[in-house]
Amino acid sequence: MGSAFVLRLIRHAPTAGNLRKAYIGWTDEPVLPFEAKADPNTHLVWGSDLLRCRQTTRLLFPNARYEANADWRELNFGDWEKRTYDDLQCNERYRNWIDDPETIQPPNGESLQHLAERIDQAIETFPETGDFTVVTHGGPIRYILSKANGRPFFSQQAAHGHCYTVTWASKSAYKEGQLCISYSVEPLMANASM
Repeated sequence: MGSAFVLRLIRHAPTAGNLRKAYIGWTDEPVLPFEAKADPNTHLVWGSDLLRCRQTTRLLFPNARYEANADWRELNFGDWEKRTYDDLQCNERYRNWIDDPETIQPPNGESLQHLAERIDQAIETFPETGDFTVVTHGGPIRYILSKANGRPFFSQQAAHGHCYTVTWASKSAYKEGQLCISYSVEPLMANASM
């Protein structure tokens, strides 16, 4: 691949909160049982320090060393943690956030700008070239995909148990905001969805 910079982004397996369609940001929930074919040939994986990412990695990559980093965490939803759309739909600030997530943030939570800064900081620790497997959350994946294709954050899909492979010509191309040169997605888990 020469100087290519490849990110293989995997969203953790679902949790009970995910099945309820609740906002589960920094809440540290375990994953529900899932089936997947293990990859014994991947020996290094990066990702969130939260339990659901560590558990997913252990099952998908049993021989890998896991480099946990809190910068790969989901958006902190603050007062909206563990709540659902149905719980919040009449909340004016929530409605405003849905319409304008770039300038509104959850009360006592963090902004999308702060999430973006954390993710870029995590990526900064990677070498200039290579192929990097990352087990993380929907928000970080949506952010990176939006950088990759130039479309809005909330228009991105980030399904549980899927691997999103995004390639840039170089790490510099990623940092400069250039669009990716290659993109693919594949399910890794039986009944991967959401």
